[in-house]
Amino acid sequence: MDVLYAQQGDTLDRLLYRQYGRTAGLVETALEHNPQLANQPVLAIGQEIKMPDIASTTTLAADTVNLWD
Repeated sequence: MDVLYAQQGDTLDRLLYRQYGRTAGLVETALEHNPQLANQPVLAIGQEIKMPDIASTTTLAADTVNLWD
């Protein structure tokens, strides 16, 4: 389990984007492990956010659709 720390003015999605380079599926995962964050639009400086191993919890769609085949 990873622990992330908020910087000044961080929102949950901003913190996740800075750490992982994306937010798709990660905000939901963060809220499952940290339900208290749902009512907190701006995180406190140094606040800990617990995140599971991302590789095993989220997958991105790898298939693409070509409309002209």
